[in-house]
Order: sequence, then structure tokens, then C-alpha cells
Amino acid sequence: MSIGARAIQHIGVSVPDLEKARTFYLDLLGAIEVGPPLEWRDNPFIDAVIGLEGSAARQFMCRLGNAHIEVFEYSAPEPQRQDGDRPVNHHGYTHFAVQVEDIQACYQRLIAAGIRVHAPPAMAGITVDVDGRKHGYSATYARDFFGNAFEIMEIYDDPQIRPVWRAGEGVVLPD
Repeated sequence: MSIGARAIQHIGVSVPDLEKARTFYLDLLGAIEVGPPLEWRDNPFIDAVIGLEGSAARQFMCRLGNAHIEVFEYSAPEPQRQDGDRPVNHHGYTHFAVQVEDIQACYQRLIAAGIRVHAPPAMAGITVDVDGRKHGYSATYARDFFGNAFEIMEIYDDPQIRPVWRAGEGVVLPD
């Protein structure tokens, strides 16, 4: 029996440098900050909710298209640094995906900003019909300034992708 979930409201990301994260999420990805930033220290209510005693952090929330990303910089308890090369096949959350209009241009901007991209996007998956409409998709993974994996995708209506994504509808939900 379902718990009644309706959607994913946001994704949370912990980073070691909140200002550098602002550069990535707001300036480079183009997300829009929403609501006032939050800061706390020794707040028993928040400690109980997140399951960390004596926590202290700064945070901001941003919106990118239809999703929100909540970005935290914890100062207490002392955070463990993540392996910037953590393989995406390890259990746990592995990445988020960003849909882009022009994956080649996006790839070039990421490289210019110093973002590590796993591989150049392969454009063989995108075709253009006689009417100039594009079909198919291309995607690749990259790492933000802290090693968190994310995917960039240029995606169009196509028989191969239609079971999970449709133009104008986005992700197709099962009946």
C-alpha cells in the first residue's frame, strides 16, 4: 500500500563550501534561489528532525525547472569528506539529471568553468529529420566542484525513450 507520496519536493546536498555551491547551482546551472537562507546551531527541534545531535549548518534552497535543491554546509558535527570519485554504482543516491537545450554548448561551458565531465557527449544518439525536428537523446555524467555526480541530457521524443519520457509531458508515470 502506498504511503501517499505525490512528488519529489526537493533533493538535499551537503557541501563543504556554501558560496562555491552557490556559484555552481545558481550561476552555472541557472537555478533560482527561493526563500530566505536558513542558519541554525543547537536547535533541538532541527536536531531531532535530521537525527544529528548538536548540529549547526547554513543552507539555501533553489529551484531548477520543476525541482528544488536544498544545499547545506554543516559545521557541526564535523562532516566527513566525500570521495570525489565515488563510483555511481555504489549503493545510495548517485546523481541528479539536468535536461539542457544544447548538450554540446552545455558541455563546453562546464569544461570552461572547471567542471570535470566523465566523457564528451556522444551526438550519434540525436538525429534530425527532414523537417528539422530532433529525435533521440545524448547524455553524460559530470562532477560538481565537490565531486557530486550529476547528469546532463539533451532529450527529444523518440521510440527508444518514449516508454519513460515524452515531449511536453516529461517523465511518464506508470498507470
